[in-house]
Amino acid sequence: MVGRAQPVLAGVVTALVGFASSFTVVLAGLRAAGASDAQAASGLLALCVSSGLAAAWLGWRHRMPMSVAWSTPGAALLVATGPPPGGWPVAVGAFLVSGLLIVAAGLFPPLGRAVAAIPKPVAGAMLAGVLLPLCTAPVRALVELPTVAGPVVIGWLLLHRYARRWAVPGALLVAVVAIALTAPPAGLAGAALTPSVALTTPAWNASALVGLALPLFLVTMAAQNVPGMAVLVGYGYRPPFGAALRATGLASLLAAPAGGHAVNLAAITAALAAGPDAHPDPERRWVASVTAGVGLAVLGLGAGVATALVAVAPPILIEAVAGLALLGALATALASAVTDPATREAAVVTFVVTASGVTLIGVGGAFWGLVAGCLMLLLFHRRPPAAPATPPTDAPERSTPDRRNGAVPADRTPQHH
Repeated sequence: MVGRAQPVLAGVVTALVGFASSFTVVLAGLRAAGASDAQAASGLLALCVSSGLAAAWLGWRHRMPMSVAWSTPGAALLVATGPPPGGWPVAVGAFLVSGLLIVAAGLFPPLGRAVAAIPKPVAGAMLAGVLLPLCTAPVRALVELPTVAGPVVIGWLLLHRYARRWAVPGALLVAVVAIALTAPPAGLAGAALTPSVALTTPAWNASALVGLALPLFLVTMAAQNVPGMAVLVGYGYRPPFGAALRATGLASLLAAPAGGHAVNLAAITAALAAGPDAHPDPERRWVASVTAGVGLAVLGLGAGVATALVAVAPPILIEAVAGLALLGALATALASAVTDPATREAAVVTFVVTASGVTLIGVGGAFWGLVAGCLMLLLFHRRPPAAPATPPTDAPERSTPDRRNGAVPADRTPQHH
């Protein structure tokens, strides 16, 4: 009985940690892109349901612990980019295009390989530049709201030391208590606490396609889908990359009209479901990812409450919690960017241009950072650095996990959701 319940409990933990550790990043990103509170709540609900359905389908279909989540780095990109010209409808149009590109990468393996072949230092530097503004928020919050932000940061530090998995959810809990104690008594009055869907008619313009849709696709692929596959490979699985991209891309397309920005393979939560803690038998761990998918979809019903709490909180406090959730991702991205001395300068240029937040001809800094880094590599290196290993393709679709390998190698474990 305990053996049967173990993967179910692991799936519940995976869903709780995945939702609590980064939903504030999602809400901050959607609101930065121009969404109203109702539209942001709708987007969070759509992401939870579409991610949950994709995880349940992939886990059941392939009998592998293929966890699915929203794109946390993609949400950070929305914060860094801000509202596109044309506002929220144009942002929704960019979400749809990004989803189409993910589906295309699953249908045409050369496209997926081309994204995976982006030099790792440049991709890491671009991600680090996107994450930096949010990761400085805890420092600014300590200066602006020391009595409120102080307990949040202290709670995160203590849990990070003794129960690392629960550090961000614990910090979020402290923040919720602080909000409840400091918010006006009528702060939640009139707020829509029940789940609802707010559909938006998409619009498109060239600057948003280049400055938002393309960077969102690249960040989601390079910072989530490829590392998510690496986690599964590290545990001895050979998952079908094309099928995963098609499923998550379709989920992104379904979520976009309701405000969801991107759905992808998970990284840290993938390790929670795919590791030996989920079940001693690797062939039974798929139950954990299916359970996590169902749990995430159920948690989406609380999107209205989560958005209402965020709406009455000081914005810097919510950004601080989001920044704490992204510190691990920033550390991993920076390490990836500067490890190789031969590409270090190109990576630094990418990081500086991206973090500057500049907008040129309506296109944000993430795109220009990627362009600047690649140009640096072309100008100063006769031969481009070796591309990272290409993720596995659809053939073979399943294989028996290596039971001798029970842990993910340290250098393969991404530090983000």
